[in-house]
Order: sequence, then C-alpha cells, then structure tokens
Amino acid sequence: MPTSNQAKKRVRQNEKHRLRHKAKRTEIKTLQKKLLKDMSEKKDAAALAAEMKSLQIKLDKAGKTRTLHPNTVARQKSRLQRKLNKLAAKK
Repeated sequence: MPTSNQAKKRVRQNEKHRLRHKAKRTEIKTLQKKLLKDMSEKKDAAALAAEMKSLQIKLDKAGKTRTLHPNTVARQKSRLQRKLNKLAAKK
C-alpha cells in the first residue's frame, strides 16, 4: 500500500481515470456490436453509414485521449469500414 501522500493521491487519480476510460470503452464496444448486428441484418445503407460515422467519431476521441491506443483505433475503423464496403458492394 502507498505510504506517502503523493502515492496515495496517485492511487485516487488512477482509479478515477480507470473508471472514466472504462465507460468510454464500454460505450464504444456497445456501438460496435450494434453496428455489426445491423450489418448482419442488412439494414439500410444510409443508416449504417450514419452509425459508422458516429462510431468513428467516438473512436477518434478515444484515441486522442489515449483511452485506446491510436493504432487500435485505426485498425478497428479500417476493419469496420471494409465490412461496410463489402456489404454495399453486394447490393
């Protein structure tokens, strides 16, 4: 356990940051699952594009604040966009 006041404060700060990051990651995962579900149900292309746009904005913000690693954000955006493009090409 931390003994100095500085170490104790750092523990409190780390816990706050952890909870904040956890909330953002959970929200992003939920949006991703919803988008993938809608893709599998072959929803309207315009609606899927709008969902993708909002998800990309969330991902970019998470990468900027280092909630997620920027390379992870880029990979996830790329994979989702490829799936969306493949789905649009089939129609």
